[in-house]
Amino acid sequence: MKKNKKNFDQKSENKVEKTNSSEIVVEGTVIEAFPNAMFDIQLDNGSIAKCTVCGKIRKNNIRILLGDRVQAGLSIYDLTKGRILYRLKDNKV
Repeated sequence: MKKNKKNFDQKSENKVEKTNSSEIVVEGTVIEAFPNAMFDIQLDNGSIAKCTVCGKIRKNNIRILLGDRVQAGLSIYDLTKGRILYRLKDNKV
């Protein structure tokens, strides 16, 4: 019996970002920057979380500035700590 190669092709077509099951993904705005790539983020629900930059953002040298909209993954054990997963694009033209 031959294995169908469609299964392997479908995996490469669907590039879905996988997140850890032990984190909650939220959006917010950067309000303060600290040394060592730490940021205070005001979440959309009004609370503030201290987040660090994830490895892919460090590796690709993506700059995060005050006022940027970001997507953050918060720990389910402590909702005041997390990591920045994605810097959202501006809608300005």
